[in-house]
Amino acid sequence: MTTVARAPDEASAHAFIRAIRDEHPDATHHCWAFVAGPPGSSARVGMSDAGEPHGTAGKPMLMTLLHGEVGEIVAVCSRWYGGVKLGTGGLSRAYAGGVKLALESLPTEERVDRVRVEVVVRYGGVTSFQRLLEEMDVSVESEEYGTDVRYVCAVPEPALEGLRRAVADLTRGEGQVREI
Repeated sequence: MTTVARAPDEASAHAFIRAIRDEHPDATHHCWAFVAGPPGSSARVGMSDAGEPHGTAGKPMLMTLLHGEVGEIVAVCSRWYGGVKLGTGGLSRAYAGGVKLALESLPTEERVDRVRVEVVVRYGGVTSFQRLLEEMDVSVESEEYGTDVRYVCAVPEPALEGLRRAVADLTRGEGQVREI
């Protein structure tokens, strides 16, 4: 049985592994692997054969995760002893195959890192700024109407400089964009 979950860091990956072990204490093996970073990144990874022959479980699982175009993920394969002996090649294929099947049915979404900014515009620039928000996939966390209009926004990191230029253009240099 292969179970997967989101693991944004090593601590959450290990917590999930412990939870699966606790949920299925009668399983013979709980082999696992995780990628606690962006897809394909090997900076924060982990794996364990959990008593299976060396290199037959954790490594094939990890390689499948690394090539699966999904990051921040942990996979645990729980196995109960019995049945046909697979041999080392069969074990590797079975563990990698379990992870591959789990990834194929996994709902995913692209992660977009965002930067929080405060944007200040005059009332005359509000309508143009609000159109700009939609075009640049900027989400508004709060709005405050006073002498000027102040927005707290979450901007996709790659779009930050474009937002600065666009606000300067639409406000003739009077608008402000400040990271918070």
